[in-house]
Amino acid sequence: MSSARLAIASLILAVVSSACAAVPPAAESPAVDPPRLDGTAWVLAELPGHALVPGSSITLSFEDGRASGTDGCNRYSFAYSGTGSRLEFTPSGISTQMACAPELMQQAEAFKTGLTRTRAFGMNSGQLQLLGADGAVLARFAAQPEGLAGTAWLVTGYNNGRQAVVSVLNGSQLTMEFSADGRVAGYASCNRYTGSFKQDGKALSFGPAAATRRMCIEPEGVMEQEQQFLKALETVATARQEADRLELRTADGALAVTLSRAPTQ
Repeated sequence: MSSARLAIASLILAVVSSACAAVPPAAESPAVDPPRLDGTAWVLAELPGHALVPGSSITLSFEDGRASGTDGCNRYSFAYSGTGSRLEFTPSGISTQMACAPELMQQAEAFKTGLTRTRAFGMNSGQLQLLGADGAVLARFAAQPEGLAGTAWLVTGYNNGRQAVVSVLNGSQLTMEFSADGRVAGYASCNRYTGSFKQDGKALSFGPAAATRRMCIEPEGVMEQEQQFLKALETVATARQEADRLELRTADGALAVTLSRAPTQ
């Protein structure tokens, strides 16, 4: 090659190298972390291949490395682990041992089988999906609502102030209705009461309650129950909904009041 041609080739190479160096490298797409499950709570919306038993509720909540809830019959708790979108539940966990109707027991077994087969999770339109090793959807969950405004409840138990949660007396009724304007009202056994509430996520507190001044003598102990219930409300620090159940707890985690959702009129 002549010196002239060599010089031209060297010039072209220098121009091309300069142009390539001037082009910035393509920016890498930022990694998107999957949503964290810890601290979330869900209600089963679909169990593919199985029709859900009418009136039953299956729940799943994640907290401190454990998944717990109700399988529609019994309470359960499993350890879980995973990184990114991976998710696995330990094959063995703890569960209560109540016997329920055959259809509920079969549904509970199908749900637990889905948990043991889970290898990943995904989110779609705000729903949690549990996925198998092949990517098939094993279960779909809707987010458990936290807000109490606009809900009505029947009290099933309350702390009597002697470190015991007791059931509501037969022949009496305790109710709670939460309005959108921050007011709570209901029947405290004999009298109707009203007060204020403040909720911020799971944190819940009640202001002083005012009540009517009726005296009731039946059932026996009803007035004592009323006083203990209103006193228990003053100790409430947190609320936790699980399907149609509501637990109100003190700052140290003790149960103050248990409730079930009131039937719709």
